[in-house]
Amino acid sequence: MKLAVTGINGQVARSLVERARRVPGIEVRPLGRPELLLEKPDTIAPAIRKSAPDILVSAAAYTKVDQAEDQPELAYAVNATAAGHVSAIAAELGIPIIHLSTDYVFGGAKPGPHSENDSTDPQCVYAATKLAGEELVAEANSAHFILRTAWVYSPFGKNFVKTMLRFAAERETLTVVGDQWGTPTSALDVADAILHLATTVHSNPKSSKPGLYHLAGTGEASWLELAKHVLDVSERYGGPHADLSEITTAEFPTKAKRPFDSRLSSALFAEEFGWTAPHWHQSSELVVLRLLSQEQML
Repeated sequence: MKLAVTGINGQVARSLVERARRVPGIEVRPLGRPELLLEKPDTIAPAIRKSAPDILVSAAAYTKVDQAEDQPELAYAVNATAAGHVSAIAAELGIPIIHLSTDYVFGGAKPGPHSENDSTDPQCVYAATKLAGEELVAEANSAHFILRTAWVYSPFGKNFVKTMLRFAAERETLTVVGDQWGTPTSALDVADAILHLATTVHSNPKSSKPGLYHLAGTGEASWLELAKHVLDVSERYGGPHADLSEITTAEFPTKAKRPFDSRLSSALFAEEFGWTAPHWHQSSELVVLRLLSQEQML
């Protein structure tokens, strides 16, 4: 089985390439620059057709949440319009699409966890464009599996876990927001879930129910709790550590508004496909240990 995944340098794409090496019979081909540029629609179809996948994973996105406030057209072009084009090409090829979305589609007013049936209320441009992308993906291809994930970290790219380790190596005290809640998720776990889903869909297409699913780590945390766990693990294994000072969202204003509570329930995905992510404590510890051993946090 061949999977094509949009985004060469993204956390999930890189995790997919790595994790697929453990699964016999699966080949993952990442698609990205210069072959595929999501902001240039005429590059999408040729790149996907050339890869000739059995399943298409739509993982690339415009993820600069604050910058999107100043570049709404570009964010929409990548997260919505291009996502719809990718899904349409998959439909033309007669293959399913697995599309990644975000917990930020929720407004955060409901005390979590959120189910797939909860009303969305995006609070920023990034969130609105990702929600629009969900809708276009679903419209373009009936064989769609839209996976909302949250607070993604990994040994790759830029993410909160790597930032905390880097800052801890530079500073004695870090200030971290304590009144935003979510479900920390390892991109490596997301990759494992996608491989499990793809295998299930490929082997039993008629019994695999397309639709919208939440896919996040088990457990919940505030940004402060996630930072504390990461730095405690780091200290335990001889890595950088710093004291933490709690602040509120109001004390740390950002251009884009984030939801106060975007916790996700992944119960539906577990019920439908028989896969549950490890607890975020376990997954984040593995990532921290890997970063420390490879000195990738800088």
